[in-house]
Amino acid sequence: MKKSIIILFTLLATSMNAQENKLVPQISVSGEGKVKVAPDQVVINLGVQNTGKDAAEVKKMNDETVDKVVKYIKKFGIPTSDFQTTNVSLYKSYDYEKKKHNFQASQSITITLKDIKKYDELMMGLVDTGINNINGVEFKSSKIEEHKVTARKQAILDAKKKAEDFVSVLNQKVGKAILITDNSQPMYQPPMYRNVMMKAEAMDAIPETLAIGEIEIITNVNVSFLLE
Repeated sequence: MKKSIIILFTLLATSMNAQENKLVPQISVSGEGKVKVAPDQVVINLGVQNTGKDAAEVKKMNDETVDKVVKYIKKFGIPTSDFQTTNVSLYKSYDYEKKKHNFQASQSITITLKDIKKYDELMMGLVDTGINNINGVEFKSSKIEEHKVTARKQAILDAKKKAEDFVSVLNQKVGKAILITDNSQPMYQPPMYRNVMMKAEAMDAIPETLAIGEIEIITNVNVSFLLE
């Protein structure tokens, strides 16, 4: 009796394993969605830097310029939530050739300008306040999340089209999706670098000073579909 039970259990286990190991007809493909949009916002990183022999005097000079910068930004109509101090430093440097030291004070401020058309007007006014560094600009879109949704949908449709192309010659149809994997990389828009060396040069600049180009939003997915 016990032997019969053991044999029965063995048969049931074998049957279950066979069902689990049974191949399910399916196809796995990749898909890509890409959306290109013109940016409508720009993030500007600018700075103020002063050098001198006395630390207190150098810091005072820097603080006075920064005060003018902040007041101008507010007067320009940029809300406080859209600009921020991102770096402050005061350090002593030594010139080995001249055998003397200097102090250098600097401060960086990042501004988010939500009307890209006002870039030149803003920058000309900022140069008047005494800034002497523009560390970079980064372009953004106010509707980036909407564009990401569009790119995701395009990626899925692209994957389904590929699957349909593959199985069309096999007299089979693409069924339900059973697995979707998002392989998208974090978006990164490289900043454009441009330094302001002299106030006079900036004032002589032509009105069109930005080549804004386009932002690419790319989504990559892997999708597994059942085959019917």
